[in-house]
Amino acid sequence: MRVYILLIILIFLSFTLCAQDITFTAADNPNDDGGAIILKWIAPESIPEMIISRSIDKENYIEIARVTPLLKTYIDDDNIEDGQEYYYKLSVLNEDGEILQSFTASAIAKAQWFNTDKISLLIMTILLGCAIIYFIFSARKGKRLYIRKISGLDTIEEAVGRATEMGKPLLFVPGIMDLDDMQTIAGLNILGHLAEKVAQYDSTIHVPVCRSMVLSTAKEIVKEAYIRAGRPDAFNPDSVFYLTDDQFGYVAGVDGIIMREKPAANFYLGAFYAESLILAETGFESGAIQIAGTAMPTQIPFFVAACDYTLIGEELFAASAYLSKEPTQLGSLKGQDVGKAIIIFTLLVGIVLEIFGIHFLKDFLATH
Repeated sequence: MRVYILLIILIFLSFTLCAQDITFTAADNPNDDGGAIILKWIAPESIPEMIISRSIDKENYIEIARVTPLLKTYIDDDNIEDGQEYYYKLSVLNEDGEILQSFTASAIAKAQWFNTDKISLLIMTILLGCAIIYFIFSARKGKRLYIRKISGLDTIEEAVGRATEMGKPLLFVPGIMDLDDMQTIAGLNILGHLAEKVAQYDSTIHVPVCRSMVLSTAKEIVKEAYIRAGRPDAFNPDSVFYLTDDQFGYVAGVDGIIMREKPAANFYLGAFYAESLILAETGFESGAIQIAGTAMPTQIPFFVAACDYTLIGEELFAASAYLSKEPTQLGSLKGQDVGKAIIIFTLLVGIVLEIFGIHFLKDFLATH
């Protein structure tokens, strides 16, 4: 009997001693918006389980998690408010689920101005911003900024002239996505320049669309282009028209226009999916000059195969600056090119350093 009593006492003392060796801390989780608190503890592995409870008044604690000593860390991000102080209790349980001892800690959640884990991103943003500002001011002062020739855009005037000589219209398809897609916006920017040329040459343009917002925007763009060309009376509101929201219904409608009207030039500029090859093949069969552009990687090969000129990826987004020569757009474009050059240079330096066993750059980018 005495042996059992001594055994029970030893077990109790062992749990008590283990509980006394526990350290428990709470602190604001770094590099966040003040929506989390990090809890840390050091406890003997012999403890079967521990309960973490939370309170905002030191009285009413609510259980939020059950953990083991091996975890060592717990992040509480459940309805944590910035600037609020929270009180935590770590309760140590025995094998029967009874609480042996509790430890308390508190912390205030705070939002940080900077995320120190993203210093490399901050450096890149500063360099890119400075490059863009520099080139914008340079362009405004009259400095000529070199932009690589984009054949598809240089062909616009030739296509309009060909349509005028043949007495045939031009067709512009702004893709199948709405105005929330950057490719659609980029395509409409090109439409403005194209429509101005059409007005100057007294030609005709057809712009079938499949989205209501694109319809309204395209009409205004074409109308303003005619005004800039000094021929507002020549604008025909019916030149921009709605077909259908259905993807292949829209494609069938555009193909019908191509086969009936036989446009001298077709422009496919925007976001395209499975319909890209259908449109391009139909236009090819009609004998029209075709200029396409999209940032959809899976559709670019179809346009390259069936069109005369293709704007690949970022060329579509650079088109507005290329055509307008507007200083702000040119400066932004050149500044972004500098950013790409910095990234390529960093990659090359990193590769060389890794070859020679120097891991400084890789470790810095991985941790910051």
